[in-house]
Amino acid sequence: MKFIEFGFGNRWFVRMETELNNGTEFEEKGIVLPIRLHSLYLRIWIWKTVVILDSKEGYKRTNKNRSDFKLLIGMRSL
Repeated sequence: MKFIEFGFGNRWFVRMETELNNGTEFEEKGIVLPIRLHSLYLRIWIWKTVVILDSKEGYKRTNKNRSDFKLLIGMRSL
């Protein structure tokens, strides 16, 4: 699965994170093709609370151990 994110809080303003089947993940600057759009999302991370509004999965709220601030618009690709 690939996640393409635009916004503030990551290492780069535009980045792509790829999750492999074995559970490992890596990130790259920019966008790497091909992309097969699965859903769009808005992710807001304020301190330890992360709120995600996803076009396929709806509303999700989680808590993290690490405190951060991120405001991202993203696309999930298969």
